[in-house]
Amino acid sequence: MTQLTAPKSDIIPNIPKRGMPVTIITGFLGSGKTTLLNQILKNKDNLKVAVLVNEFGDINIDSQLLISTDDDMMELSNGCICCTVNDGLVDAVYRVLERDERVDYMVIETTGVADPLPIILTFLGTELRDFTNVDSIITLVDAEAFNSEHFQSEAALKQITYGDIILLNKTDLVGEEKLLELESFIQDNKVGAKILRTSYGKVALPLILDVDLTPKDEYSSLIEEDSHEHHHHHDHDHHHEHHDHGHHHHHSNHLENDGFVSISFQTDKPFDVHKFETFLNETMPENVFRAKGILWFSDSELRHIFQLSGPRYQLDADVWTTEKRQNQLVFIGRDLQREEIYSQINDCLL
Repeated sequence: MTQLTAPKSDIIPNIPKRGMPVTIITGFLGSGKTTLLNQILKNKDNLKVAVLVNEFGDINIDSQLLISTDDDMMELSNGCICCTVNDGLVDAVYRVLERDERVDYMVIETTGVADPLPIILTFLGTELRDFTNVDSIITLVDAEAFNSEHFQSEAALKQITYGDIILLNKTDLVGEEKLLELESFIQDNKVGAKILRTSYGKVALPLILDVDLTPKDEYSSLIEEDSHEHHHHHDHDHHHEHHDHGHHHHHSNHLENDGFVSISFQTDKPFDVHKFETFLNETMPENVFRAKGILWFSDSELRHIFQLSGPRYQLDADVWTTEKRQNQLVFIGRDLQREEIYSQINDCLL
């Protein structure tokens, strides 16, 4: 892959880059988006990659788990990008475009409950189309957890519908029969889908970057509809409530149509590891579909990365990257009772 830069525009002199390729990574809760993003950052060689991470919740766990070196430029968006055309996303992209440093590529990681279409239309239906090139939409599918329950979520189906490349991830956890069933289902919903089998998001980058697979012309009619609904993208009438929150927790519910809520918990006190494991195995509500966090246990000098997807969870230990130690947790599920979860989590503290 070559460096993609261009002369400054005569019209907008502060934009030094034209045609910057953009890859959008989407996929349902727990499918492995951040793991794939880390694989890209590990194997990008001398490419300069700008990263935008969008979280469903108030604590940006994923951004803290990204591999970061001095050469990486991370632009992190922690707001909601579910609007039809979104000013926050446009502004974040412009911040990257206006940087003096070379940028070869932009990668956007959506939330696990995002419909990718509004993000696609933000690039193709605004002035960003003059400066960027949507290269592909990559959709990750969890080969183990994927089942009909996912389609109580409209977003989960749309992620497949709009995916240019479908990464059937976690293939090491299931047999060939299940994989063939999933591939058949995906092909039924996305005719001609390019499906790649992966484990831990490991895939050769030439298969997913600089592939120019997004059929931009097919979105033209949707862009026209969108422009009729929104006369000017700065004046659109979608509003998001931002609730005030205390030190420990926050509740976010901007996807009521799908029934998902996100509950965040943060504290400067450590957990008792045995109490926390009891919570996970015995008392945590069954309708928690996804949880993740950075955990501090009283009997350990290490930080612990917590990931839960469906019935499976793991705790991985590594060194603290900050002087301050704290617990940060995000729970995502349907019809969650936040006071119940706060109470259970507080019982795990020393």
